[in-house]
Amino acid sequence: MASTVRKCQHLFLALILIPLIYCMHPDCVIQLEKEKCMERMAMDDPSSEPELVCRWMWDNLTCWQPAKIGQVVWMPCPELFEVMSEENDEFGKVSRNCTEDGWSEMFPHYVDVCPFNENGTSPDMYYVSVKALYTVGYSTSLVSLTTAMVILCRFRKLHCTRNFIHMNLFVSFILRAVSVFIKDGILYAEEDSNHCFTHTVECKAVMVFFHYCVLSNYFWLFIEGLYLFTLLVETFFPEKRYFYWYTIIGWGTPTICVAVWAVLRAHFDNIGCWDINDNAAIWWVIKGPVLASIMINFILFIGIIIILVQKLQSPDIGGNESSIYLRLARSTLLLIPLFGIHYTIFAFTPEDVSKRERLVFELGLGSFQGFVVAVLYCFLNGEVQSEIKRKWRSWTVNRYFAVDMKHRHPSLASSGVNGGTQLSILSKSSSQIRMSSLQAETPAT
Repeated sequence: MASTVRKCQHLFLALILIPLIYCMHPDCVIQLEKEKCMERMAMDDPSSEPELVCRWMWDNLTCWQPAKIGQVVWMPCPELFEVMSEENDEFGKVSRNCTEDGWSEMFPHYVDVCPFNENGTSPDMYYVSVKALYTVGYSTSLVSLTTAMVILCRFRKLHCTRNFIHMNLFVSFILRAVSVFIKDGILYAEEDSNHCFTHTVECKAVMVFFHYCVLSNYFWLFIEGLYLFTLLVETFFPEKRYFYWYTIIGWGTPTICVAVWAVLRAHFDNIGCWDINDNAAIWWVIKGPVLASIMINFILFIGIIIILVQKLQSPDIGGNESSIYLRLARSTLLLIPLFGIHYTIFAFTPEDVSKRERLVFELGLGSFQGFVVAVLYCFLNGEVQSEIKRKWRSWTVNRYFAVDMKHRHPSLASSGVNGGTQLSILSKSSSQIRMSSLQAETPAT
């Protein structure tokens, strides 16, 4: 029963926490256990319990608790082997006997009862591969989102509440990608594992910024769903006033949550670089709002699907049943990356799916999600494409006339006046000529 409950907890945590934190490196697992054991050894007082001849001991993998002479102590396999093993591997226990000379040799040995994947990729290579994957993903998202932001800012005809919300979502994705790169640069600046217990203010500030960016990203995904739901439900509503509250929710709420988390962490769990969250109560300050936004977005997602079905079946729209379901499926595919509904997939994944596969799947989707959103809501947007085509035609026409004028009037081209000034002079001259001709053709009253 206990193992079943633990598996359910692991599945739930995978659904909620994997998008927010990275998996712990094996070196960090060992150092964390070592630090805990050293704290126990420092607090140990042999005079308080003299019958315990064998005291606390760290054997580089397991922390052995005090024991009496003749007592056999059994310990489970170290957590390190769980990181290096497959999901369905079974773990045994190792033991040591307390003798007059101290602890005996271990029996059985770790290699006999603690399985690990000998033929698979080494942990270092695995983490290098995962890091390379999300580095490519976030880099691609960063470039595409920056380009999309420039396009939406450049064309005034695209300035509306809907696109302003899209732009804030793009900014949240950009900040998330930047925070990941900054975090990796600070925590993994060197090839050793000192990052596991970095205590600098700089490192903690980076983690605060990282959690703020991730939380803001989730809230702007929530804002996108809320705006679309409101747009479908209400015929008329003040978009500007709503956008003001959207901005407060999207950027203000994460600020409050992260600030509370940082204060609690500084006073009650000020350990390491704040990248390991052992205190579940404090971690709920970050995890709770994320969970709430995902669940509310899921409800909005279902509501929008129902409303879309009703609207697409309206006689005012027309179309047969097959085209209705085709358009509904297309709308659904566009909504999925917006709402982050794909994170709920792991609630239904079987237990035989390994942690590594789920981690790669999550990191892959999470890092490329910004790229997908930029493509769907900017590059494939009909209004954006029309504005880009109009700007391209205008530029080609102006360039054609500039080149044509240089060939017809070489004296103007060599007079030191630039092409743009030449065009403006010619445009003014032609306007004056047309005006004078119109005045001449107009009969006097």
